[in-house]
Amino acid sequence: MQDKMMENFNEQTRQFFEPMRKLNSMMLDNMEKMTQQQLEAMKRYSQMGTDERMRSASEMTDPEDLRDFGARQAEVMNELSQQMLKDARAMSEMSMEFKSQLEALFAEAGQQMTDQAQKAGGSAAKSGPAKASSKSSSGNSSNKS
Repeated sequence: MQDKMMENFNEQTRQFFEPMRKLNSMMLDNMEKMTQQQLEAMKRYSQMGTDERMRSASEMTDPEDLRDFGARQAEVMNELSQQMLKDARAMSEMSMEFKSQLEALFAEAGQQMTDQAQKAGGSAAKSGPAKASSKSSSGNSSNKS
């Protein structure tokens, strides 16, 4: 009897903490994805034309080279801004995906709570009349004495 009660208690505890475990796992996965995305973006930004720009800057010998270097700088800045927009979109998509996963998790947890409450209510309803009848019968037996 005690073993069954302990098994039930352990199962209820697992069911209670399962949504939190899933939430923590989901948040950790999301943080890893976001961090990886940001690290890759920073790497792209730092490498975007750095080697080429440094080489071009060191090889300038006349005003035409300076003009070409300036034009190339404008192109690099344009590429950089386009890349930043792409990265912002990617981060936004990851955030929306995470939001939908959270909504699904909370809906699932809410459904589990509803199911558990209904089970508990059903168990209480089944045991409730039995207790009441035993009380009334015990009350009747004390009145008979």
